[in-house]
Amino acid sequence: MRGSLILIAPRPQGGTAAARLVDGRLEDLLIDPAPGDRAPRPGAIHRAIPGRPMKGLGGVIVDLGDGRTGFLRETRGLAPGRPVLVQVTGWAEPHKAAPVSRRLLVKGRTAILTPGAPGRNIARAAPAESRPRLAALGSEAMAGADDSLGLILRSAAADAPDDEILAEIARLRETLADFTVTGPAACILPAPTAAEEALRDWPDPGPGSILEGTETFDSHGIWEMVAELREPEVALPGGGRMVIEPTRAVTAIDVNTGRDLTPAAALKANLAAARDLPRQLRLRGLGGVILVDFAPLAKSERSRVTDALKAALARDGIETTIAGWTPLGNLELARKRARRPLAELLPTGR
Repeated sequence: MRGSLILIAPRPQGGTAAARLVDGRLEDLLIDPAPGDRAPRPGAIHRAIPGRPMKGLGGVIVDLGDGRTGFLRETRGLAPGRPVLVQVTGWAEPHKAAPVSRRLLVKGRTAILTPGAPGRNIARAAPAESRPRLAALGSEAMAGADDSLGLILRSAAADAPDDEILAEIARLRETLADFTVTGPAACILPAPTAAEEALRDWPDPGPGSILEGTETFDSHGIWEMVAELREPEVALPGGGRMVIEPTRAVTAIDVNTGRDLTPAAALKANLAAARDLPRQLRLRGLGGVILVDFAPLAKSERSRVTDALKAALARDGIETTIAGWTPLGNLELARKRARRPLAELLPTGR
């Protein structure tokens, strides 16, 4: 099957799930937590009440409302008990508060508003020929806005009609106008659902390529693909394999050549693993410390593996830092916990 598809299906337990297929391969997957899950969700904006600064940690625990807490890694300008607006930036690690930031991003498909971060910016991925038109639209849409309110026009704006861009920015400004710092701790802008996030952030697959309904996942074999993600072993092109084993402290990944014993087998398996690793981590919802034990390779070949991984991460969209090679020859990564682990979202398989 050639081309891209976005599939959106309701879950029997409530909420939605969204999958993105490219040429028949699962490229992305978003699933809403079960109803009643009260964990702060990335993207949600809260009116938070700071506690006292935590010496030695460089931050403060904030009350997000409804019994939820966040950790704000800054203390400047804060006073215990005085409300402040924050946005959840990632999923909480076990037994820890969710990370939050005072840098707010109010997102739409074509534009992002950045209160407190002034400026008019256009995504670097936007084509050069579209930039003058987008700059003019941005100025028109932000007429009369406070000088402290910034705007980012996303790459999707390059292909969007002018009236669609203007209408979305107007809607985002109305949303922002409803924010108020005064009051008790509460969520004032919920995080998007899986379906909303997919339609907002995934590339537009074109007319007739967004399918919604209960049967879409079954008819395209999505649940079978998800079942494969619940297994630790991943088959690689060329006969190699990669084993992904998350633990509480670290996600350990082992790369093997399989039955191929030729001199070039290790490099081939390592390159295949590096190219597929970001997709596997994204689909499985894994973040934190990632330690990759590649098949034995010469130090002179490490740069080829690192370059392949960097190229794959550039298309991934989730903040990941390559910390470097350890003395034992493993590659260490630090990845933002932008997704909930698939095993937590689907404990029974669907």
